[in-house]
Amino acid sequence: MIRVIQAHKDEYQQSPDVTASAPGRFHLIGEHTWFFKDKTLSMAVNLPVYVSVSKRTDTNFLFNFFQLQDKKKCSLSALKYKKEDKWANAIKSVIYGFIACGFECTGMNFTIYSDILPSAGFGVTTAIKIASAWAIKEIQGFKCDKDKIIKVLDKGNKDFFALENCRAENYTAIYSKKDTLLLTDHTKLTHSNIPINLAGYTVILTDARVPRISTWNEESLRQPENVLLLGELRERKTSVYGGWHYIETGAEVSEVLSVVDEDVRRRLVCIMNEHKDVLSAVAALEKSDFSAFARAVNHSHDSMRDLYDISCPEIDWIIKRVRELDEAPEDLRNPVNCGRITGKGFGRCVYTILRNDYVEKYMQKLAEYEHIFGFKCDSYIVKPVGGVRLI
Repeated sequence: MIRVIQAHKDEYQQSPDVTASAPGRFHLIGEHTWFFKDKTLSMAVNLPVYVSVSKRTDTNFLFNFFQLQDKKKCSLSALKYKKEDKWANAIKSVIYGFIACGFECTGMNFTIYSDILPSAGFGVTTAIKIASAWAIKEIQGFKCDKDKIIKVLDKGNKDFFALENCRAENYTAIYSKKDTLLLTDHTKLTHSNIPINLAGYTVILTDARVPRISTWNEESLRQPENVLLLGELRERKTSVYGGWHYIETGAEVSEVLSVVDEDVRRRLVCIMNEHKDVLSAVAALEKSDFSAFARAVNHSHDSMRDLYDISCPEIDWIIKRVRELDEAPEDLRNPVNCGRITGKGFGRCVYTILRNDYVEKYMQKLAEYEHIFGFKCDSYIVKPVGGVRLI
């Protein structure tokens, strides 16, 4: 806090009126399924973003990202998306959202402080938005609850960024609690906190630093006709979270999906797998069965790799080393460790959940990774934390 406040003083010659903090995050399973009204399992982590704000006497907005040593500005009358404004567009979208929802904003100075940069893909951009929303609400004296702020964020994302759905990202940064995962149900637009006991385990986020190259256009899968196809394969099941699951009869699945080409079929099957893996992971956590939880995580990575086609040799190499750390790696039913691709877009990051006595060996493997592939990893040991807060 001392560094954040001092950075704001140095830039604007005044102390901030308010500072808010929001956590980073990563998705464990299900981040590609929102269009199909499915579920996403996420973790808010102790990679915080701080946003300090002070009032101005005019209608201008000044932005300073301390770690980037980058400054942007705009006026209330010129509040629009600009590609060159990069990270500052996140805050501008929130201001836009408030105004579009009927609130009146005066000028403000912003300082963003984050040791993790947006390019890492650990939810930093979302954290900037959420922390900014809380700080703006406080400094402007807006009377609105969390539901109203979510509408503000949705308005900014949709009309400013042309983003269709960021509910899992927003919910995780807002509603997460310590030592829990956040489960977002995109059908009901609800969330649930799922306790996770990590005693004896370490969660590590690894940025593999592989350049992100999309091998296919995800929008090609997000078509209404594909939603209808998967809808035909849903059936009610009151004993599972959300009240439904996908039919698992191979013949019926093959018949329904026979009208699409092979690439689309594989990816729709992957969406179905993700649903099952989310439910399996949640059920395992409720029973404190780490092996079953790890199986769901590992299966999700394999599905993303083989069916959804978003992994790469570098990330697969890391995941393979994680599985080899197990005392009996051939025993797929009882894994001791687990990991999966994650990150922005098609991902360049990996999360691993390792038994404590395997962490050092994992770090040694990452040193080998650099020698083999030429990319130097950035790794962060993290833990599940609570959501946004005013400081």
